[in-house]
Amino acid sequence: MLRLAVIALLLANAGYYAWSQGWLRTWGLAPVEQSEPHRLAQQIRPETLHILPARDTAPVAAPVASEAPAEAATVCLQAGVLNTRQADAVRSAAAGLPQDSWSLEATTIAGRWMVYMGRFADDEALEKKRAELRARKLPFDRPGNPALEPGLSLGRFGTEEAAQRALATLNGQGVRTAKVVVERAEAQGFTLRLPTLDSATRAQAETQLRQALGDKALRACP
Repeated sequence: MLRLAVIALLLANAGYYAWSQGWLRTWGLAPVEQSEPHRLAQQIRPETLHILPARDTAPVAAPVASEAPAEAATVCLQAGVLNTRQADAVRSAAAGLPQDSWSLEATTIAGRWMVYMGRFADDEALEKKRAELRARKLPFDRPGNPALEPGLSLGRFGTEEAAQRALATLNGQGVRTAKVVVERAEAQGFTLRLPTLDSATRAQAETQLRQALGDKALRACP
């Protein structure tokens, strides 16, 4: 039985090999040919096929909008409050700047009042008064005005009324020899304004005005 199975298997392999090689084509037994002519014969209506030209797919550049040139940036600077002497010096220094690039605007320099003790006869009397104020834990400092030396300031105020109220409070704390004096009288002042400076004009202004302004710095306008 095993011998018959082996013989059948050999015959089957021999038959497949003969079929695959086309030896049985005369009996109508052969694999389908895959040659190019045979594939052409299998095409359906090849005359309807049209080859189209390739499209140009390159992106089209968008038109560039023309831009107006940006205006040069400007800044507004000012300095003050200047007294009359400083204002005169600034007028002379600013003469070389472009016309209408600067102005001096009149303003008022507010007065200031001080609660004051002095003038003392000598440094010994000054030191004695300092010791009394320290004992009462009251703050004080130098007046900062040669005309009031030797003396002591117990406070500075923007109005005379405020200075008088402070003096009344000190009297209630045992201070008897203090008084209210004018530290600085109200006066006319000026503010320098340079409203539209470009970078070049700003550099020119800072150079020309530095000495005339002294301790008054140029700052951004509010």
